[in-house]
Formats: sequence, C-alpha cells, structure tokens
Amino acid sequence: MDKEVEQGADGPQKVWLVSVTLGGRGHPGSAEELSELATSGGFEPVGLSEVKRDKPDPKYFIGSGKVEEIKDLATKAQATILIFDSPLSPAQQRNLERETGIEVLDRTSLILEIFRQRAKTREGRLQVELARLTHLSTRLVRGWTHLERQRGGLSKTGGPGEKQIELDRRMIGVRIKALKAQLKKLERQRNTQRKSRQKGGSLTVTLVGYTNAGKSTLFNQLTRGEVYVANQLFATLDPTARRCFIDDDTEVVLSDTVGFIRGLPHQLIEAFKSTLDEASQADLLLQVVDASSPVLEDQVAEVNKVLTEIGAGDIPQIRVYNKIDLIDREPFLTLNSKEEPIAVGISATEGQGLDLLRKAIGYYAEKKKEMIQSSAEHEDEDWLKEFER
Repeated sequence: MDKEVEQGADGPQKVWLVSVTLGGRGHPGSAEELSELATSGGFEPVGLSEVKRDKPDPKYFIGSGKVEEIKDLATKAQATILIFDSPLSPAQQRNLERETGIEVLDRTSLILEIFRQRAKTREGRLQVELARLTHLSTRLVRGWTHLERQRGGLSKTGGPGEKQIELDRRMIGVRIKALKAQLKKLERQRNTQRKSRQKGGSLTVTLVGYTNAGKSTLFNQLTRGEVYVANQLFATLDPTARRCFIDDDTEVVLSDTVGFIRGLPHQLIEAFKSTLDEASQADLLLQVVDASSPVLEDQVAEVNKVLTEIGAGDIPQIRVYNKIDLIDREPFLTLNSKEEPIAVGISATEGQGLDLLRKAIGYYAEKKKEMIQSSAEHEDEDWLKEFER
C-alpha cells in the first residue's frame, strides 16, 4: 500500500466492501472474510456489494453500471474508501477512483496495511516495508498524479512529472536493495539459531494454519508462553520459537508462524521467506484448523498451497482440529494404517485434548531419536571398519 491509513477524527474510517465473483467460481465465505479483514485493518464496514461477472472489465474490473451503483450506495453511507476483495491493476484502481471520487483499496493493499499495523519486531517491520515498497513500485503513476506533466514541441509527454517518477523509482529501488541486505543479515542470524537448536537433536515442530485458527493460543498452552492473542485476522506476525516438554523425558522446539489466507500477496511470501523457513526446515508441521469453520477444507487447501510454494509440502503433518468445543465434539486422535498420528481434535482455549496432541508429537519425537541413534551406530561401525583397515 502506498500510503498509511489514517484514523478519522470521529473514529475508524467508513468503508464500502465490494466482493466480485468471476466465471461463477466464488470463494465460500469470501464476503464475511473481507469484512473481517476490513475490521482488522481498523476500518468500519458500512455496506457490501456482491458482483458477478464472467470476466474482469479491463477499465473498472466491474461494469460501468455497477460502478455508478456502488458510488451512490457508498456516498449515501458516507463511506470514504471502497475495498475490493480482488487484486486490481494500477489502471483499474485509478479509473475507479476518478469515476467515483472515492479512494479505492484492493485485497493486496488491505492485507499489506494490516501487516504494517501488526509487525512489532525489527525483522517484521523490515519484511512488511519490503513487501509494501515492492507493491508500490508498480503503482508510482497513481502515487504521483499531483505532479505537473507538460507537453513538448512534438506533443510528446515529458517534463518534470516523468523525471520525478523516475527519481522516486530509483529511490525505492535503493531502499529495497538496502532492506534485502538487512533481511539477509537477519536471516543468517536466524539460520545460526536454528542450527544451534537442531544440534540438540530435539524434534522441531512448527505451527501453521489459516489466520485466526488459534495457533498462538495453542502455542501459549504448550509452552506456557505469552504470545499476543486476539480474535482477529493476523493478530500476530512475528515468529516465536520456544523449547517445551511434551512429557517428563521429551523436549521439542516449537515455532509459531504468520497465519495464511486466501490470496496472500506474493510480495509478502517473498518478504517473509526467512520467517516461513521455520516451516520448510521443521521436522513436523502442526496444521491448526478451525473445526467450526464452514469453509474448513478451502482454508486447508490454501495453507497447503502456500506450504508447497515454500518447499514444505512433503514435511510430515498432523492436522489439529481446534475449537471442537464450538461444535460439541469430544477430543480425538486419529491414526493412519501405519499407526502414525494424522489428526487430533482439541480446544486450545479450554485446554481439551492437549494430552492427545502431546502423545501425537511424542510419536514423531521418538521416531527422530531412533533415527539419530541409528545414524550414530552406523557412523561408529564405519569408523571401526576404517580403523581395522
């Protein structure tokens, strides 16, 4: 997003939401999720327009008639921003603003703004700034429409406007380069810390899942930590790793990660790559899902999509069905045909089923111990053979 959202004098800015379904392929629950995103970003949704189209309109993304209809509705509701639940091209965003006279944000800009608000650590802030500048670099024409543009003697566009845009593009490029260098340094430090944890031979476990599934609550329950928890999307962004005992003799390293969401901007995945490496380098993933969600399987598919993209698709995974208290379900543990734990039903807030989850993690912890022991025995045998020669 190219500018930070400012709170109005009378509270949160009022926004009108626009949810677009293309080609009859909608996303279940997308309107509700858009409203949650807007609220998480500090906005006050005052209305929603749901639009169906076969394909996007090149100029406005939606039809010109719908643009006029939404403009009237938003104006009557005193909305100062239109938020689209789809990525818009710079030209579409600019055309919509000119036609409606109202500021327009798309899904990517909204998620970037939420990440900007949530990032607390230095690394988190650097990652978000990198993502926002990468996004802004494609939209400078919108950010600098106030600059003078003159026509030369041959009727060609020129003058100080173009020069200013090029100058700012260079400045953004320099800043992006500096941010990447700082993040590279922090990534080396993170890798050193990760290797130090792995040397101990403990099982490394990473929590992943759709945003607001309850990962941080579960993390606190298992580690007795105090990670910030709230009933909102992207409540926490900054990764945390702690050692915890799952029984008297078994210690594991547990890491929390940023929540995933449909349409997570590619810039964020790239910027948070070092953080997401916690998942790609783990021995075991706990995919936390909201058991009460009506779109549970769609959310699982989105998480698995991102895991594949970051190279974590083949890591052993236990699906943790959280919030079973909301659907009146008892805690459960499911094994596959190899007697391996593949699913656990829990309630992190109520502390239900955590013993079953610890048992499931313990299975993989024991498996890693056996692998380390077997590897050590092979090394001893190889050394003995070499010595006897």
